[in-house]
Amino acid sequence: MSIHVIKVPDLGEGIAEVELVAWRVKPGDIVAEDQVLADVMTDKATVEIPSPVVGTVLVLGGEVGQVLAVGAELIRLEVAGADATSELPASASTVSQATAPVMATAPVPTASRVAAPTPPSSDKPIASPALRRRAWELGVDLQQVVASGAGGRILQADLDAHVAAHGSVHGWGASAASGLAPRDDEERIPVIGLRRRIAQKMQESKRRIPHFTYVEEVDVTELEALRARLNAKWGAQRGHLSLLPLLLRALVLAVREFPQINARFDDEAGVVTRYGAVHLGIATQTEAGLMVPVLRHAEAHDLWSSAAEVERLAQAARTGQVTRGELTGSTLTMTSLGALGGIVSTPVINAPEVAIVGINRIVERPVLRGGAVVARQMMNLSSSFDHRVVDGIDAARFVQAVRAYLECPATLFVE
Repeated sequence: MSIHVIKVPDLGEGIAEVELVAWRVKPGDIVAEDQVLADVMTDKATVEIPSPVVGTVLVLGGEVGQVLAVGAELIRLEVAGADATSELPASASTVSQATAPVMATAPVPTASRVAAPTPPSSDKPIASPALRRRAWELGVDLQQVVASGAGGRILQADLDAHVAAHGSVHGWGASAASGLAPRDDEERIPVIGLRRRIAQKMQESKRRIPHFTYVEEVDVTELEALRARLNAKWGAQRGHLSLLPLLLRALVLAVREFPQINARFDDEAGVVTRYGAVHLGIATQTEAGLMVPVLRHAEAHDLWSSAAEVERLAQAARTGQVTRGELTGSTLTMTSLGALGGIVSTPVINAPEVAIVGINRIVERPVLRGGAVVARQMMNLSSSFDHRVVDGIDAARFVQAVRAYLECPATLFVE
């Protein structure tokens, strides 16, 4: 037997280090050729590192969240044959591409491997919060449970097997179901990978940009009525319209009147660049975190083509298929929490842009109109601006222009 060392590969020009975001193996695992060993993240992509050989894992070269230099030892394997030290070539597979302001990571299937169940250890057991609570209710010490999951994770079946073999100790657990028992459990979750990138980007945006937020309510009763009519007439042939394409249309028209909103600010050079093209970032929540795919040339799309493209981009982001090019170059961003949108929000600007438009939920409520109280569908717009380059009066006028288009939807189609 001999030792085979795999080093962090050179993943592209200008990349000197990577962040270790996940281990797929642990010491003692037998790995197959081309089996994924680890996931690493550069500033451009999340990459899988496969094994070029068959062997047994001896030593892992770092902890999740650690930054490793290119060429550093990643993992050490015991293999049959002569001694070898291998630096993996840059053929490691890219899981997904991204760049600031948002990084994309894709769900990665668990690689097949042969691994013996993990015996109890003195380390903190790896298990989900739900499983930890159930073990606590049963009075079971998870350190005594044999783990069979990837990376030493304790599965539900492992806990069931332990209880079947050893029984449970009912103490506090007898009253835990009532919800009145005291708790002292805690879980430490490292902020790594995409979550770290998002945290760094948000921190940088708030640190460098003096935000101010302007909130205005919009009566979208007529807009919703129009949308319903369009769907009734064209939905079967052209697809169902949500409110989003109509909002995008209003933004496209409003920035023609206020070009300082559709801009990016290079604060190092002291230059604001205004754009004729509206490359609209659509903030999208995924299992991996927040991503902002870009609807390019929103000004050139009609309602149905913008709806189809936004849906395609959102689906690509959620499934990890979005490309780096689809996540960069936005000139203005829209964000919404849909039905959870609340009545007011203070969105963070997607730097180096100078504005972001936040959409709150639609609520039917009584409104005074012509001396009568009537039910209307009302929605708030919560928009943030970079006060260094956007004056308060211009921000207010821009939002009022958007409101005017939405409250009189016929004007959306008049050039």
